[in-house]
Amino acid sequence: MENNKKWFKHAGFGLMIHWGLYALPAGEWKGQRMDYIGEWLQSKYRIPGAEYCKLANAFNPILFDAEEWVRLAQDAGMEYIVFTAKHHEGFAMYHSKVDSFNIVDATPFGRDVLAELSAACQKYNMKLGLYYSQDLDWHEPNGGGYTMEPYSNVGMCWTNDWDYPDNSSKNYTEYFEKKVIPQVTELLTGYGSLALIWFDTPTTLSEAQSRQLYDLVKKYQPDCLVNSRLGNGLGDYRSMGDNEVSGQDFGEQLVETPATLNDTWGYKSFDNNWKNAEKVIEIRQHLAARGVNYLLNVGPDALGRIPAPAADILRKVGQAVK
Repeated sequence: MENNKKWFKHAGFGLMIHWGLYALPAGEWKGQRMDYIGEWLQSKYRIPGAEYCKLANAFNPILFDAEEWVRLAQDAGMEYIVFTAKHHEGFAMYHSKVDSFNIVDATPFGRDVLAELSAACQKYNMKLGLYYSQDLDWHEPNGGGYTMEPYSNVGMCWTNDWDYPDNSSKNYTEYFEKKVIPQVTELLTGYGSLALIWFDTPTTLSEAQSRQLYDLVKKYQPDCLVNSRLGNGLGDYRSMGDNEVSGQDFGEQLVETPATLNDTWGYKSFDNNWKNAEKVIEIRQHLAARGVNYLLNVGPDALGRIPAPAADILRKVGQAVK
């Protein structure tokens, strides 16, 4: 793990990719436009799971090209990619044997995009990390977030209480043991060497559960780093708040700022508030001077394309840095 810590300390710049079923509605639902980040659309509009699952029937990203994504990250001067294996909607963007609600079994596309991305990263010597939502899962009756105050996330609920309204009867442990542990095991054993696992929004996990997940990662991939959003004070490095640009000097600590290139993480067709290349370079330099990695996100569309303005900005950043 020491080699990976040393690598992470000097990596500087990475590409985060938020991609899921939410790319299809692209921030709009039944005549309304999402004023918040696109991947929270199901919670915002309290879309029943039976209705939301139908999006999978239309998810066919025929323009997805894993090598094109990796080459773009390289052109931008990035050292690693963090890809969403499963976000809060509960849909696996890889071939999960644990739950058929995944890109291979539930869509006409039928391809394991994570397997293709892993192969492309290996081909181009790009480090790969995976995002996994270990707490929130709106596809599951026992998904976490139910200990949080209802409507406390910008007017939205953390847990799925539109399909499963009785929060008092929810049992996160059942979901954790039946889905989280088996799926994280799949990711650790089926997709090559991982630089890191990126967990998120720990509201429900006990300290023992956070420890169990941490130990699971180290069992299968001792060199794989774990971020602090695992929860309960565990992790190998610190994930700052979203878009948090600190003025603090972190010295030898391992720290990373996850940030958006526009205002959303998951694709929204009408969010064109892009930071220009100069702004990205300014933020990157500010963070680098303080020992902080800059993990910059793009949200591919439903066809699998990284939006052209985003790709253009990233290439300009790479050209300027080179």
